[in-house]
Amino acid sequence: MTLQQVVEALGLEVCCEGGGLDRQVRGAYASDLLSDVMAHAREGDLWITLQVHQNIVAVASLNDLAGVILVNGRRPEKSTVEKAETEEVPLLVSTESTFEVCGRLYALGIRGVHEAS
Repeated sequence: MTLQQVVEALGLEVCCEGGGLDRQVRGAYASDLLSDVMAHAREGDLWITLQVHQNIVAVASLNDLAGVILVNGRRPEKSTVEKAETEEVPLLVSTESTFEVCGRLYALGIRGVHEAS
């Protein structure tokens, strides 16, 4: 499934397309602790978080994540959007909670655990 398909299925707002929405989504990881995401999220995962500061872009870029979904209608800071554009990291916004977003992704067939490359 592509990031664009996820955006359409979940009705997400695109704050920054980053490297584009044609990237394949391999899985998902939900956490608000940056060190946890660095240790456990894998390349191609979507990261679900309520964090909005620019450090989320650094973590997403480091792990080569497919994109970041901000929950509860939280908007990224201006500096976060600017950094996401530079680092080509897609930033998406959902008005739903982490629980709801994870459930909807699961219903689409996106899982939190997948085989390593």
